[in-house]
Amino acid sequence: MSKLMSMQEAIGRFVHDGMAVAMSLALEPLIPFAAGHEIIRQRRRDLTLIGPISDCLFDQLIGAGCVRRVIAAWVGNVSGGLGHAYRRAAEQGLPQPLEIHDHSNFTIALALRAGALGVPYIPAYTLLGSDLPRSNPGLVQAEYEGRPILHVKAVTPDVAIVQVQRSDEDGNAHAWGNLGISLEAGLASRDIIIVAEEIVPRDVILSDPNRVIAPSFKVRAVVHEPGGAHPSPVQGYYNRDHEFFHAYHSATRTLEGMQSWLQEWVYGIPDRAAYLRKLGAERWTSLQRRTSLLAAPVDYGY
Repeated sequence: MSKLMSMQEAIGRFVHDGMAVAMSLALEPLIPFAAGHEIIRQRRRDLTLIGPISDCLFDQLIGAGCVRRVIAAWVGNVSGGLGHAYRRAAEQGLPQPLEIHDHSNFTIALALRAGALGVPYIPAYTLLGSDLPRSNPGLVQAEYEGRPILHVKAVTPDVAIVQVQRSDEDGNAHAWGNLGISLEAGLASRDIIIVAEEIVPRDVILSDPNRVIAPSFKVRAVVHEPGGAHPSPVQGYYNRDHEFFHAYHSATRTLEGMQSWLQEWVYGIPDRAAYLRKLGAERWTSLQRRTSLLAAPVDYGY
């Protein structure tokens, strides 16, 4: 049976209050903003967000009051600095207190890899001498052959939301460009939601099996959502909307500004199609791919 469904249905069925959600997994590109906005519209609460450099999607979810805990390397706006909502939650408990488990990009990858392998931790020397193990219970200092070592404890999300370029209806999906920790998160998570720019026949996926990003038997939903990663880029489809990030950073400096931004760009818009109409055809067109740069063919014959 096809796993295709709307974003509203996918979030409604597979993202619930109190869950641990891995998203924004490819660092700066392929950030599932459309999925995050639907989580906000459905007013999910007490979520644990897991990711590397989340850019401003985590900031938006925090500002909307959806988040109780963050397990991440950095939360902010790459164009502007730390996210204002993240800082307010961390420093003032607004709109609600936030529990923070700091990682580096490398150790959050190790934590998810441990979860994927089904082991309690992965030992590493990285981060020794830093302050991160003092504030993160998932980083445990130990000793090996008389030397200090760090045990990076496994992280196992309830669901990973993975943004991709294309997928078939069963969740066999292709992604390219910077993948970040998408592979580790998909393998470590119990369930996966695929958000795809295009839905393609199975034969397209089978033509390049090494590019499949996650096991389809763990995929619970496939959402066809063109433009679903805006304002982040999607390699081969559209560029990063730098100005959108700048405008968001300026608008959300205050709690009132954050709420106004959410009302304008999330609560006041029913879905991604309406979001793109509000963005405007001229601006959206200006971000589209202007040329093709194809990889050399791969021969799987023998």
